[in-house]
Amino acid sequence: MTRIDELVDAVQESTPNVGDSSAGPHGVDEGATTSIYLPPFRIDVTARPGIPHVVSRHKVAIAVRAALEAAGAPGPASIGVVLSADSELAELNGLHMGSSGATDVLSFPFFPPEAFPEHDRAGEPQRDPWVAAALKQAFALPPGLRAHLGDIIVSVERAIAQADEGRGGQTGDVSWTAVEELLLLSVHGTLHICGWDHADPVEEAGMRALERRVLASVVDAARG
Repeated sequence: MTRIDELVDAVQESTPNVGDSSAGPHGVDEGATTSIYLPPFRIDVTARPGIPHVVSRHKVAIAVRAALEAAGAPGPASIGVVLSADSELAELNGLHMGSSGATDVLSFPFFPPEAFPEHDRAGEPQRDPWVAAALKQAFALPPGLRAHLGDIIVSVERAIAQADEGRGGQTGDVSWTAVEELLLLSVHGTLHICGWDHADPVEEAGMRALERRVLASVVDAARG
């Protein structure tokens, strides 16, 4: 999306298509994108046609926003979330990751880790201060414009299967609902957008702990 598109989008209402023959059982067109504004972020949630309904797009957006805030993501900014199936994840996994088969979530960040606050990882962090300074300027956009942080694609099919089989929680040993698994995958993918990874044990432990805190805050808020 260009900056001109962002400017136009910033003054438009977020209105999903409802009421026509292509609308799904929850009143939102399958395949349509719903832009949900949770300041300072805009979360664009797309559900591919035929994807099972597990949780509302708004709840997904709330979880993503909570993860962005926890990771210290700069705003105003936007992020895309696509709810899809194993087949698309498998294709993207092979194309971009060089791996065969489906996976549960993939993240495509538009900014390097230097754009986000530092966090614990093994060894000395390799951060270029000049890059960090330049990235701060990249977020100094005119009023009404927002930087796009990246895109996440989640396999709803895989989330349901992992929850049903007690292989959830990213550690593969958590038994809970498909709703919790889908929200966790959304949080996990968002943290990847924000520069988190699990390549080394120190950072992985920090990432898992942050995921649990974010998910707990989202679930508690929903219950309240």
